[in-house]
Amino acid sequence: MARYTGPRSRISRRFGEPVMGDSKALQKKNYAPGMHGRNKKRKQSEYSIQLKEKQKAKYTYGVLERQFAKTFDTAARKQGITGENLLKMLESRLDNTVYRLGIASSRRAARQLVSHKHIVVNGEIVNIPSYQLKPGDQLGVREKSKSLESITESLSTQSAKKFTWLEWDLSSMLGKFVTYPQRDEIPENIQEQLIVELYSK
Repeated sequence: MARYTGPRSRISRRFGEPVMGDSKALQKKNYAPGMHGRNKKRKQSEYSIQLKEKQKAKYTYGVLERQFAKTFDTAARKQGITGENLLKMLESRLDNTVYRLGIASSRRAARQLVSHKHIVVNGEIVNIPSYQLKPGDQLGVREKSKSLESITESLSTQSAKKFTWLEWDLSSMLGKFVTYPQRDEIPENIQEQLIVELYSK
């Protein structure tokens, strides 16, 4: 299964924010990686800024280039604002929703839980991290997996997180994808308009 396997802290340092989860390296070395990281104050071109924003979105949601381009193409063909459609599609991925519900501590961990068949959607096991959820879909932890230490640990620390487009019942470990989120409800620091401009060239 295709996924990014390179250094994570380096990516976070490049963007100056915890794109791939919390990183101690980012706190200690809050500047770009490499020998000239501290002195990198070059003027960025318009293309460079747009590309950087696309890369940030890709790394944040754990999507590789080909899949991201495909997702953008689908978003562009839908009614409404393309940039917002793109973020809605990324947010409605199964691995992202598992992370948002607090079942996993990171998107990488959520992806692994889905791949290893620990998650059910509408009563059926789904092991495709990119599976697109639709409003009304119910998802939860498979009966056999409810006692998994990584899941119980994550739920005990992440349970405070609440998102308006999701519902979660801790006792039954069952959640619901109520609706697609609005742009102002998505907490990610992504300027989607720059991505639209990049793909429009």
